[in-house]
Amino acid sequence: MTNNWIKKTAIATAVCVTLVSGQAALGTSNIGQAHAASATTASAKADSIIAAAKALQGKVIYKYGVNNPSKLIFDCSSFTKYVFGKYGVSLKWGTASQKYAGKYVSKSNLQKGDLIFFNNGKTSAVSHVGIYIGNGQFIHNTISSSFNGVRINNLSDYTKRYSTARRVL
Repeated sequence: MTNNWIKKTAIATAVCVTLVSGQAALGTSNIGQAHAASATTASAKADSIIAAAKALQGKVIYKYGVNNPSKLIFDCSSFTKYVFGKYGVSLKWGTASQKYAGKYVSKSNLQKGDLIFFNNGKTSAVSHVGIYIGNGQFIHNTISSSFNGVRINNLSDYTKRYSTARRVL
């Protein structure tokens, strides 16, 4: 009986070692694939977020200090909060909070879906946020004397106001 128990224990141990080493090998061989899948997922999510933001052009009204999704009235940060939130990315309301979300990204490494922040041109304090959409452009909810709502602009037109960027995807 003792020999039988020893044989069963030895077989069980060998099976466990084989399974564990097989899983370890499988896990290490897929690290690159997991990273690629994660990047693909982030890219697909960015495309969806950008599409949702573009779909709101002509429908959203800008009003400073307002976060009213039911009436589609937003300031710049409640707009980004709303659009990212539709795809499971939780952002706090306010540029003061959003400028610390995710990870810092340099201007030269911007990717679609990155949050980009601007000052008002008079001080260095962050006062506006938009979403980088690629090809040197961004989409944001804004207001001027001749426009109110969601619009796409060239980042190069905002060079003097650009402050920082954050990757939240």
